[in-house]
Order: sequence, then C-alpha cells, then structure tokens
Amino acid sequence: MSSVIFNSSLNLHHLYSSSLDRHRRIVRMSAVETKNPNTLFQSMTIKPPSHPTYDLKGVIKLALAEDSGDRGDVTCTATIPFNMEVEAHFLAKEDGIIAGIALAEMIFHEVDPSLQVEWSRKDGDYVHKGLQFGKVSGRAHNIVVAERVALNFMQRMSGIATLTKAMADAASPAFILETRKTAPGLRLIDKWAVLIGGGRNHRMGLFDMVMIKDNHISIAGGIINAIKSVDQYLEQKNLQMEVEVETRTLEEVNEVLHYTSHTQTSLTRIMLDNMVIPLPNGDVDVSMLKNAVELINGRFETEASGNVTLETVSKIGQTGVTYISSGALTHSVRALDISLKIDTELALEVGRRTKRA
Repeated sequence: MSSVIFNSSLNLHHLYSSSLDRHRRIVRMSAVETKNPNTLFQSMTIKPPSHPTYDLKGVIKLALAEDSGDRGDVTCTATIPFNMEVEAHFLAKEDGIIAGIALAEMIFHEVDPSLQVEWSRKDGDYVHKGLQFGKVSGRAHNIVVAERVALNFMQRMSGIATLTKAMADAASPAFILETRKTAPGLRLIDKWAVLIGGGRNHRMGLFDMVMIKDNHISIAGGIINAIKSVDQYLEQKNLQMEVEVETRTLEEVNEVLHYTSHTQTSLTRIMLDNMVIPLPNGDVDVSMLKNAVELINGRFETEASGNVTLETVSKIGQTGVTYISSGALTHSVRALDISLKIDTELALEVGRRTKRA
C-alpha cells in the first residue's frame, strides 16, 4: 500500500480544512460521545475474516485517495464553511440485510476522528425501505467527503449479505459458501459480507487450503497422482491444512474413495462439480449429486458446485451435501440502495414520488 496518498486521517483532515475560515457559524452540535476508533474491532457484531497480509485500513485510505485526488473535494471547499456542523441520516431505499456498518464507521473516523456515528441497526440486521437506521454528526465538509466511499462499501456489502441470507436459508441443512470470484482488492470485504449474511467462508486465497482442481489434475496426470503429490508435499513441509479435490464424474469419486480406503491421506473434502444438471423446464436433476453423496457416505465433507442459484439451491441442499458454493454471491452482486441525507424530509418526499421510499 506504499502508493496510497493519504497516510493518516490527519492528512485528510488537513487537506480539507487548512484553507478555510475556522470562525464560521456552527448550525448544529451533537452531544453523542465520540467512539474510539481503536476499539471498533472489539465492538463489531461480526468480525472480518482473518488474512495474513490484507491491510483493511490501507484499502480504506486507497478508496478515499482515489476519490479526493490531489485537491480534495473542490465542491465542498467551494460551498461548505469549514466549521459548519450537520447531522446526516442513513436511509434504506429498499428491503435487505444491512452490512458494512462497522466498515463505514472506520471510514468516517479515518476522514475525521471527531465525527460521531450512531446506529439503530447492526451488521446482519434486516432493514426495510424508508428506514433511517443510523446517523453521523460533525463537520459537514468531512461527512460529505466520506459519504460516497462509505456508501459504496455498504451498498456492495449489503447486496452480498442480502443474497447470502436468502441462499443460506434456502440451502439448509447444507451451508452456503462463496468462492474466490471476488472484486480484486476487495476479497476480505466481500467475504466479510458473506459472513454477515449468514454464509460461511471458503478458502481466503491460494495459501490457506489445498484445492486440487481440474487443471491441477490434468497437469499431474490424473486425480490420484494429484492427491499423492499433495500428501507427500504436506508431509515433507510438515504442514497441516484442509485438502479438497474436485471430482466431475462418479468414476472420479470412486477412484478417490478407493485410493483413500487403502492409503492414509490428508484429504478432507470432495467437491462434486457440475453434478447438478439443468432441465429444459428450468428445474434441475440432482440425482447424480445425490448418488455421489451416498457413495461418499460421510467419509469426507462434500461440496456441491455449479448451477447453484436461488431457485435451485434448496433442492441441492436436500441431497445431503455438507456445503454448497456459489460464485454469484460475490461476482454478480446487485448493490442494496442506501443513501445518506441531511434533509431527510425532502429525501423521503422524493423517494415517495419515485416509489423508492
């Protein structure tokens, strides 16, 4: 993150305020106690997944720098007196699961540690269209500067959480997983949103789980060769981690089961890929998947992948698989519509006119 322009919240604050009149009228003061940003992780309802190198604060700084460039917010500088203080309200413009509240709070404190943020909902809660679920008060300039970055993260995370919640409920008793099909640079944030929505995380990246996929199998010269190579590698390196292998046919499933019945192995999960077959009428045939699950008979965790949608996931979940993975949770997310408004009455009036609140 060495190329990030802003290295601290003080730099941001200085950029937005140094040339402005510090003695202009204050229109509103808030009595809300300022939260210490250093305690945010302790107060989170759902903490982000762990990652050995991911710099969450650096991502926030990069997003703010991207928006502010080398001049800062020229519109705010031109129109808003430095010392003017306001109160702005978060407004849900459609129904869904809210996510990104803890991250938004970090963003506001990065721009200006004196901004005071309150919430009536927490990450993972349901919000309905028209609900005011939080507010931020303090210097108007800094609120507006942080607004879009905070909303961009919240809207994407809430969209992921909303779809995840629907998929997780429908998949039960199986657990829903995302994949590595995340927005570049936002993987931890996307996977955090999945947790908030009630899903579970698949591997974070290439480093924390062995996942033998089709290309590995082809290069290794077969599925058993690939598993043997992984077993040998982990033993040589004295590593212990989960190992998953992708199977595409019942023959491959039987190969794996035969090998593991005679050999000690590190294998923990078998992926059953594209064993959900779409039908012309829009339904799916899960008989192949169910047969594979019955063959494995609880000896390994199982994961269904391919042709997973909100319409098909319930049927897939009834086959007995342990997990169902869906790239659509993160690669095709539709953002949840959220806004931050100072004049909430006018915002609601416009919302009613446009059927959005």
